[in-house]
Amino acid sequence: QICLSLVKLLFYLAHSPLGSIVLLDFQPRQFVMVDGNLKVTDMDDASTEELSCKEDSDCTLDFPTKSFPLQCSVAGRCEGINEKKNLFNAYRYFFTYLLPHSAPPALRPLLSDILNATGDLRYGINETLRAFEKVLHLYKSGLYLQKRPLLLKDYTSLKGFQTVGGEDYKCWPSYSHLGCLLSIHSAEEAAAICSSQARCQSFIITQQRTWTGRPLASFQSSWTDLIPDTNAVVYIKRSASSGERL
Repeated sequence: QICLSLVKLLFYLAHSPLGSIVLLDFQPRQFVMVDGNLKVTDMDDASTEELSCKEDSDCTLDFPTKSFPLQCSVAGRCEGINEKKNLFNAYRYFFTYLLPHSAPPALRPLLSDILNATGDLRYGINETLRAFEKVLHLYKSGLYLQKRPLLLKDYTSLKGFQTVGGEDYKCWPSYSHLGCLLSIHSAEEAAAICSSQARCQSFIITQQRTWTGRPLASFQSSWTDLIPDTNAVVYIKRSASSGERL
């Protein structure tokens, strides 16, 4: 969410009515999340000036660990330097730390491609935004779940109930530090997650939603009783519920 919002912001800056805008003091502290969108808190160090040049050798974009040769346009400006400077800063301050983590395994290669392409400045802001929107579409639609074995048949479902007294365990990346709370596309995906975790015996699908509209599911290692909850559905492994009265 943070990276996609940042890319949308940089897309606007690259195509603003004032021209391509560069953030000269590009630091995480200069941004804040407002209603799920990343915003710049200080525009004092923003500029529309593009480096002037006479030849391509005048257009090297230097960073502490990398340098990128750019082209000198016929107008005597380093072509795309503001856009590329913003994008590489997004890569080194945000993408590097956020993209490798917490995505479903099937989507990680696509995020790795974005990471590598922006780190080498092979992608401009237009290509980067398209790549992010493709990942978001796959994530929201559940298309990344194709060709998986169907495991929900191995669970007993009870609508209007939730478990109580279960021993919660922790997992990564959980929305709660007290247990294993993950976003899912469907009950089928939740069943696949539970079946892949040795300690999981049941899971609950709640009415909570993430920013993409995906429901949250709580995974538990055991259950001893059920209590009414009209907003929940509990799924219990048939092997765990055998011999118990539901």
